[in-house]
Amino acid sequence: MHTIWKGAVSFGLVNVPVKMFTATQDNDIHLKMLHKDFGVPIHYSRTCPKCDKEVSWSEIVKGYEYEPGQYVTFDKEELEQLASHTSREIRILDFVKLEEIDPIYYQKTYYLAPEESGTHAYQSLVRALQTSRKVGIANVTIRARSSLVAIRVIGDVLAMSTMFYAEEIRPLEEIPHLPKKAEADPRELEMAQMLIDQLTSRFEPEKYKDEYRERLMDAIEDKLEGHEVTPASEEKPANVVDLMEALKASLKQVEGAQPAQTRTEKAPPSGKSKPKRAAAKAKAKKTGA
Repeated sequence: MHTIWKGAVSFGLVNVPVKMFTATQDNDIHLKMLHKDFGVPIHYSRTCPKCDKEVSWSEIVKGYEYEPGQYVTFDKEELEQLASHTSREIRILDFVKLEEIDPIYYQKTYYLAPEESGTHAYQSLVRALQTSRKVGIANVTIRARSSLVAIRVIGDVLAMSTMFYAEEIRPLEEIPHLPKKAEADPRELEMAQMLIDQLTSRFEPEKYKDEYRERLMDAIEDKLEGHEVTPASEEKPANVVDLMEALKASLKQVEGAQPAQTRTEKAPPSGKSKPKRAAAKAKAKKTGA
């Protein structure tokens, strides 16, 4: 893993030096935009509409539009100065229970590893969070952007999840055409609860697969082999209008379902991957595609 940031976790007078690593990865298969006639990538340029010339990064500043066409501008150094006083510290403000945080607040998660000089303090903080079963809520500024974060333990490792601020969460009242709260039919409610109970299991993230990604990777391999792309099978929803009948049919389907079989990896037709196919797989794995 590549270190993306160095700083310290602090609370009270305690200071724990840490290094930050990205805890998640983008597994999307990234497709480039090509000119259909020539099969070459399309280039994008930063062009000024006033002088109609391409602008280099050194000539670009950031600006806030306070009136139409009027901006207050900041260069890179000015923005860094605004963030410098807290840019190397994750200051914990409060400790709260994990279950009190609604998932809507979470953005992205990072691992925090100890610097050599802070191993003992790091382990002490890990044990304290595990024993108290609490999560630290902190402020941090990374790359000139201030974030609210939650500091918690995954395994025996500190993890930091960036969060939205309360004012960034849109109120439910802004959702159009929300139905008014009404009493549920007791029979429908009981049937729905039975269906939920039938489908309840332990959360095992490894059993959920990105089926679209797998189909796209298969299609890439088929095209490399010179075959036509096989379209995904269309699953038509059952035409059940009555809620009670839909619940009954769903329960019957769940009760009669067999355990899901583990998906086996598609075997190459010849027993070995051809060079192009192997290269495509290797590239996808390397880039997190």
